[in-house]
Amino acid sequence: MVLRSPEVGLLISISSVALPRVSGQHYDSHMTPNPEGNAVRLDKWLWAARFFKTRSVAADAIGGGKVQLNGRRVKRAHLVHVGDELRVRKGPFEHCVVVRQLSERRGPAKEAQQLYDETEESRLKRDTLAIQLKSVPANTFRTKGRPTKKERREIDRFRRGKD
Repeated sequence: MVLRSPEVGLLISISSVALPRVSGQHYDSHMTPNPEGNAVRLDKWLWAARFFKTRSVAADAIGGGKVQLNGRRVKRAHLVHVGDELRVRKGPFEHCVVVRQLSERRGPAKEAQQLYDETEESRLKRDTLAIQLKSVPANTFRTKGRPTKKERREIDRFRRGKD
């Protein structure tokens, strides 16, 4: 981007380098680039760990408050480190996991399960909720569909008799 100073008449060239925000928000180390590979973006990790099918779905869930990192609501670019605790809500179920490994690559389900440890409490809660949901009868609409001509006439007679 090029700016022209009206007082001096100089052209100033500004590169598109991302700089930390000085005013308004403090600059945290979790926002810095990570060349060492000891941290991964939250949306990438959730996608690689197969909690969500695409990164955009993961980003929507993070933005919607369905994902918490160490008890706090965070943005999708937040960096995840080994040992962090994640709470992921998918539908009625909540997964509470501890990050064991980092990955930016989505692999097979067996590899994805190696990326985290789910807490025993979380697993028990999900199992009991699944049992409760299975025991509740499903609300199904049990009609034959559109009424026949004979049934329509009976409905009309019933309605006229009420008037």
